[in-house]
Amino acid sequence: MSKDAREWVWENSASKGNARLVMLSIADRVADEKCVAYATVPSLMERTGASRSTVRDALDMLVRCGELEEADDLQGPYRATVYWLPRAAYLIANASRPEDTPTVEPRKPDRNTPGLRRYGIRPRKGLESSPSKDQDPAPPENDTDRNPTPPGTGIQPMEGPESSPQNRSEPKVNRRYSSSATTLTSATDWEIDAETRAWAQQQGHLARLGEHGIHAADAKWRSYRAAWPPRPATAWAADWRTWIAREHSPAPSRPSLYALPGGTPAPTAGMTRAEAHTAALLAALEEPTGTE
Repeated sequence: MSKDAREWVWENSASKGNARLVMLSIADRVADEKCVAYATVPSLMERTGASRSTVRDALDMLVRCGELEEADDLQGPYRATVYWLPRAAYLIANASRPEDTPTVEPRKPDRNTPGLRRYGIRPRKGLESSPSKDQDPAPPENDTDRNPTPPGTGIQPMEGPESSPQNRSEPKVNRRYSSSATTLTSATDWEIDAETRAWAQQQGHLARLGEHGIHAADAKWRSYRAAWPPRPATAWAADWRTWIAREHSPAPSRPSLYALPGGTPAPTAGMTRAEAHTAALLAALEEPTGTE
């Protein structure tokens, strides 16, 4: 169902910019036709590459415009906020219904909605006066409990350490980053993409260094970076651009000290530097000047 939810965002959402990225990140975690998913601000920051304040502003805007609602009486693992996409749920619920039948109004998920516990979503603690089995401690952190999406569906969310909690009810927790969303590679395996090459041409580095100079600088960069640990391709591209920008233009070829008039051959092998210079000067003196 995450595919249907994402398609709704692409085709029907009025959000733009960072708000759309946040909306797509949440829609990617939708597990079924209920269009419910959980997420934390740190995980959305990691997915969108935006700051904490930007993510919070985007969430507030999406809630105000009615494309996103918070399920206040539900929580995900480690008290993650549970979100509902009402408009996406309405479209999915009525997409396959005949035109002559009444439309279905999806109901906002709450603590009585069945089937949510298998995705790690539980009633929020402290909302009932008496203990309940729904108030069990949060499950241990592992790869299967991080995402409500069934195996093989959508993208696994990434959680990371943050300096402050998502909201007043969210504790600080350190979480491992998921390797499924960021592909790491070594410097020797990284390839110059079309965008990076276009940058070198637009900035004048290709004209300044030439094809040979670019290849030489690239080979030197890979040699120096071979021992570095794997990094994302975007990080290697940024480092490569910095290296090329600082690379000096190749020095022009120096004329041979022995390219004297008359085509004097190169010094004999085994001669010292002083002997070679002396031989060159003697050869020059023996050349006719036209005044004899």
